[in-house]
Amino acid sequence: MEQYQVRDRPVTIASPPAAAVWSSTLQKEPPVASDSSFDVVSKVDRQEVDNALNQAAKELSQRYDFKNVGASISWSGEEAIVMVANSEERVLAVLDVFQSKLIRRGVSLKAFDTAEKEPQLSGKEYRLAGTLKEGLSGENAKKITKLIRDEAPKGVKTQITGDEVRVSSKNRDDLQTVIALLKGAEDIDAALQFVNYR
Repeated sequence: MEQYQVRDRPVTIASPPAAAVWSSTLQKEPPVASDSSFDVVSKVDRQEVDNALNQAAKELSQRYDFKNVGASISWSGEEAIVMVANSEERVLAVLDVFQSKLIRRGVSLKAFDTAEKEPQLSGKEYRLAGTLKEGLSGENAKKITKLIRDEAPKGVKTQITGDEVRVSSKNRDDLQTVIALLKGAEDIDAALQFVNYR
């Protein structure tokens, strides 16, 4: 109780009971949980690819089975890598060396696409060209969203934005399940990374 003086007359104002204050506190709406999310992207660390290429070139120059066969590997512009040798077998061996270096540098083989599956004869040498693949194609983005829709926990949402896919859910554990699901997906021919986790 509190007393106030109004024109020489005491006036008493009752405070609300503690129970009423406690009750009103309980009636407040709980905060709505916001979605957690991450982005599925496909990017290539060019520095690591360049390191793998240089290591492969060094190995070609040192190995006895590559002596006098015209074996080489080099960049052709910003995206393409060209492998050359004097026989189809040796070109494929160059590719094998390069792929082993990519794996050792942590670069997925899905990031390097050899459009020509077989070496092509050019004059007296065989050539095999490959390109780096970055960004999710429309087809791969659709495969990702379909896989999540069919096999991921309910409540997981996807949104295709350009060459990326945003995955969101109120449950963070569900997002970890989606990452494991996508890592095991063999029919998505792109190197996937999971970024901007929040």
